[in-house]
Amino acid sequence: MHNSTRRPQRRWRSLALGLLLSAGAMSGALAIGRAPIVVADQPGADGLTLFRAGYSATLQVDAGESAGVARAARDLQKDLERVGASGVQLKRDAAVQGGDVVLIGTLGQGGAIDRLAAAGKIDVASLRGKWEGYLIQVVEDPLPGVQRALVIAGSDRRGTTFGIYELSEQVGVSPWYWWADVPTVKRNAIVVPAGTRVTDAPVVQYRGIFLNDEAPALSNWAKERFGGLNHEFYEHVFELMLRMKANYLWPAMWNNAFYDDDPQNGKLASEMGIIMGTSHHEPMMRAQQEWQRHGKGAWDYQKNAATLERFWAGGLRNTRSYDKVITLAMRGDGDEPMSDDTNVALLEKIVARQRALIRQELGVAPDQVPQLWALYKEVQDYYEQGMKVPDDVLLLWCDDNWGNIRRLPTPQERKRVGGAGIYYHFDYVGGPRSYKWLNVTQIAKVWEQMHLAHGYGANRLWIVNVGDLKPMEVPTEFFLTYAWNPDAWPAERLPAYLRGWAAREFGATHAADIADIVNLYTRYNARRRPEQLEPGTYSHHYNEAERVVADYNALAVRAQGIADQLPAEAKDAYFQLVLYPVRAAAAANDMYYAAYRNRLYAAQGRVTTNDMAQRVREQFDLNLALARQYHQDVAGGKWNHMMSQTKFGYTGWDQPFRDVVPAVSQIHIPAPSAAGGVQPASQMGVAVEGSEIAWPKFGMKPLTLPALDGYEKKARYVEVFNRSAEPFDVTVTADQPWVKLAQRGGRVEKDLRIPVDIDWARAPAGTSSAQLTIAGPRGAKVNVAVPVSNRRSPGGPLVGHVETGGVVAIEAAHYTRAVAPAGRRWLEIPDYGATLSGMTTLPAAAAALEVRDGMRLEYQVNLVKPGTVTVQAILAPTLKFQPGEGFRYAISFDDEAPQVVNVHRDASAQHWETIVSDGVAKFATTHTLGGKGPHVLKFWALDPGLVLQKLVVDNGGLQPSYLGPPESPYAGVRR
Repeated sequence: MHNSTRRPQRRWRSLALGLLLSAGAMSGALAIGRAPIVVADQPGADGLTLFRAGYSATLQVDAGESAGVARAARDLQKDLERVGASGVQLKRDAAVQGGDVVLIGTLGQGGAIDRLAAAGKIDVASLRGKWEGYLIQVVEDPLPGVQRALVIAGSDRRGTTFGIYELSEQVGVSPWYWWADVPTVKRNAIVVPAGTRVTDAPVVQYRGIFLNDEAPALSNWAKERFGGLNHEFYEHVFELMLRMKANYLWPAMWNNAFYDDDPQNGKLASEMGIIMGTSHHEPMMRAQQEWQRHGKGAWDYQKNAATLERFWAGGLRNTRSYDKVITLAMRGDGDEPMSDDTNVALLEKIVARQRALIRQELGVAPDQVPQLWALYKEVQDYYEQGMKVPDDVLLLWCDDNWGNIRRLPTPQERKRVGGAGIYYHFDYVGGPRSYKWLNVTQIAKVWEQMHLAHGYGANRLWIVNVGDLKPMEVPTEFFLTYAWNPDAWPAERLPAYLRGWAAREFGATHAADIADIVNLYTRYNARRRPEQLEPGTYSHHYNEAERVVADYNALAVRAQGIADQLPAEAKDAYFQLVLYPVRAAAAANDMYYAAYRNRLYAAQGRVTTNDMAQRVREQFDLNLALARQYHQDVAGGKWNHMMSQTKFGYTGWDQPFRDVVPAVSQIHIPAPSAAGGVQPASQMGVAVEGSEIAWPKFGMKPLTLPALDGYEKKARYVEVFNRSAEPFDVTVTADQPWVKLAQRGGRVEKDLRIPVDIDWARAPAGTSSAQLTIAGPRGAKVNVAVPVSNRRSPGGPLVGHVETGGVVAIEAAHYTRAVAPAGRRWLEIPDYGATLSGMTTLPAAAAALEVRDGMRLEYQVNLVKPGTVTVQAILAPTLKFQPGEGFRYAISFDDEAPQVVNVHRDASAQHWETIVSDGVAKFATTHTLGGKGPHVLKFWALDPGLVLQKLVVDNGGLQPSYLGPPESPYAGVRR
């Protein structure tokens, strides 16, 4: 019955294998991050043979086993045949005889597993009383007539199921074999080595997904393929969940009602072992759509209490025999606030009546049935203002819909019997702008936030909104993998996770490259979600926009290159999991950058204005073509509709009805006249790197390149462009011999970019200037100043980051020194955030510190001049997840008194919208320095939970940009 109140224990795992990865071990097909328990293509290896040529071990399931375990065993039978076995037999009795047998069963069912335990053949002490634990062990002479058995035993039915699917994944069947068409590599033989013994169990008790925002993509796809979100659809969902060791589902609910749409849905979930729930605003196992279809009167407890209670009682009766976690309380109809005020007394009354209905309809005390209260959006205010719920109710804390957890349990709240959990998002419909199209979630971000949840004890239930499920495959599986055992995945192992994922799906040959591509495209998408991109998102300063688009386009070329090398059977999966999201997002970024250049070039009168308009349309059309390929070509049209989400043309939070191409300008360019006619005059224009102003323009200042610096050693450029249809010749000269020009002129059809560099060995020491002269048609001439800094340190070589262009930019992980008191340490989260990584502190739930405790990062910096500088600290958009005034850091130079910054001082909605849209939170302090040259910048960690990504010291040269200036050069040997 309702045995789901048992709490999970810390995971245990033992490997009595002594088995190392070798040439014979299964390369690229192992369960991610877990030790191998099978050897492939060595039919003579010592151990239990699952299959070899002409032979397959028999699968034996205890006759009394649940239908869900039997179904999983049938999947194992098919999985073995997928990888090369033939004629695998599955039996449901205890009379099996033969050489090798796979014995499958659940402890306490009175079958072969219990007999083996009673005989001392297997030690199940660590299984008894556990939640979803399993044992996989090779046993010699287990039963009369059986030489050797591979035992898969579970502490309960889901534990047995998870053990079965663990073996499936180990032999080479991806959980995504159906949902992403991941191919299975054929093998000649698979052997489980003698001595194998693995035990495992989850840390987070309820681990689930929420199918949400499911129209138009998932709904239309399911309607075409299955006739709707019925039991045929959910059978595939449930199997995928179980293969990823998930056990809990909030079903799709926009226009769907799980129990009402198909009576078989609930029965199938119960049979397969899925624990059902309903979303944060659908109480008592009833879907919002059920109220729309069958409810009478207002969704208002004060006005319609009796009708609502009958409706809720029906939800309990419909699910009486099913495993479930019941959502309590109430929000307004349509996932809106229940009222304008915070009526604590009313909500307490509603919860009390709902619990009375649980006793009435289920016949058990309410504390024997798992329940949760989702503290979503304004509902958290009820709790913070004193609303009390029974101690056995699970408090489901929520993120802000953008992946930042709003609240975590205090030490006192961690004592609650009901525990706590997290509702998280990979997809969202709402402000500041909906994001539904592509995967925009870095696994490093998931790790950082859920690591906090685990550290603060919110680890009884984790559920994540996965939208349409596709294309959120990668973060979904990571979320569930991490939920199974957070301690198995410290931050340092995050790169290994993606490599393991890529190896399992596509083999070892390209695994490192594919992992890097997935890591980079999620980083690029997380900087600014595609739905939020605009023509001016990225700046012309620091060549930012150009670099962002070039990096993404290079990634698309790289991804396509791997696609061209993969075998035919892997191409469909690769397109879904890697190539489509990379190429589509690259095209989106390119389109918006082309729109920006179109507008800029129109203002400058460039003939390439129209080329940029054409590029906008080409990239828009490319996205349509990629979606068509996804729908019609991949897997024979299996995924039609799945990429139909609109993504271009947002003007507010809600999605546009149709994709809208960005507005572009067309300019008139007079055509050259026929021979003998009057030719249009050639018109030269000149622009320099980092400026939107082009010559000639009335009243403009002289053109000046950004300074070239001997520490940076980075070339700059000038652009000569045509404002007419008539080509012209241009010459470029420099007045100093140490100025290096990539070319000294040429024919200008449209645009001509000329890199400008310095021969640093010949350039004078200190600051100086050169001048370029650009001469064009009909006497047109313009001068461009070239400022140069070729510093020499009078006190010897510099050490540390060096100011260039009036700025010192430092990645957080590139510190000179890290200091931490006893019991604390600094942690780099690899690949976290917008540019490189993030620095945070451990333990996650440690007490706050003060400056005197000395926990800090030190950065050696070298400044050109003394005076007042501004330090911009770029942090993750961490929310105030503990009660109090807000989280703090401090900043200082040298021996000055540190300035303490409260990152949560601004609690406005506008500030929140900015930081979640940008993916970072920026804070500034000012400091007066008495001298130029070397200084030590210190970042002091005071409250845990903050993640520092970057520091920028502005000494008068900082230009506006989205990502901030690239990291400054480092002099000397980096630590």
